[in-house]
Amino acid sequence: MHELSVTESILNIALQNAKTHSAARVTAINLVIGPLASIVDDSVQFYWDLISEHTICQGAKLNFNRPPAKIRCQNCNHEYEITRELIPCPECQSMNLSVLSGNDFFVDSIEIER
Repeated sequence: MHELSVTESILNIALQNAKTHSAARVTAINLVIGPLASIVDDSVQFYWDLISEHTICQGAKLNFNRPPAKIRCQNCNHEYEITRELIPCPECQSMNLSVLSGNDFFVDSIEIER
């Protein structure tokens, strides 16, 4: 359910930036979402279609960029990437891990028409 509030934030960011840049229409929003951010693309898209209706964002394409997460093992210092859930270190099987990146969630860019 948190995808609704996330999607409302995306819409607010898009509308504010569209206003700042005198946009007639928002055509695409490029999002970066790390695999550990616990955000479901389909849910965001569903809410987007509902809440963007009757705004200059209606019909804008949401592009989901899912870069891998970077993890460091605290036992052996091995660094590795994951694209889904957290997994043990492939070198030593430890779960004593630090997340270097992968919790990211942000609007990378917004495409508009003037």
